[in-house]
Amino acid sequence: MDQPIGERIRDIRKENKMTLKEVAEQTGFSISFLSQLERGKSSATLESLKKLSLALQVSPAIFFDDVPATLSDDLSSETEKLNHHNIMYKSLHHSMKDYAFQPLLINLKPGQNEGNAFTHNGQEFLFVLKGVLTVLLGNDKVELEKHESIMFDSNQTHYWYNYTDEEVVFLCVSHDFQ
Repeated sequence: MDQPIGERIRDIRKENKMTLKEVAEQTGFSISFLSQLERGKSSATLESLKKLSLALQVSPAIFFDDVPATLSDDLSSETEKLNHHNIMYKSLHHSMKDYAFQPLLINLKPGQNEGNAFTHNGQEFLFVLKGVLTVLLGNDKVELEKHESIMFDSNQTHYWYNYTDEEVVFLCVSHDFQ
């Protein structure tokens, strides 16, 4: 999967027979931004990709580049990476179609503290497998250690960070309301 993110977005949009205007209306992005993104003239953030995945009705993991299995020997070729924020994803839905929730295994590299909090309609469940995950929920920061979890309505502003010098691995299970 060496195709740039912008080209993937354009291809998926066209497969769904959607115009730039329709995607703009559903995401709140300008047509100009979407056009630049598709042509590789603008970069995507995690929050913009989440909004695009909801509008295009696809898993966010579809946008990421394949990387070698570095999290553990259990990772398959479905491992994906968003290079800009140094976040690795592995979709755990195993190519199931019409799934009700999206399970992702996420790896945050040490010091991964970039990205803007965002909202979407749904719920999220996070379970830390390794390290200390900092979760921003509204104005509150919650630190989760190994084997701790949290569940929340994702219509509140949220994001996750790694402020430590060790990698963080966690499970994120999200359900998006359409």
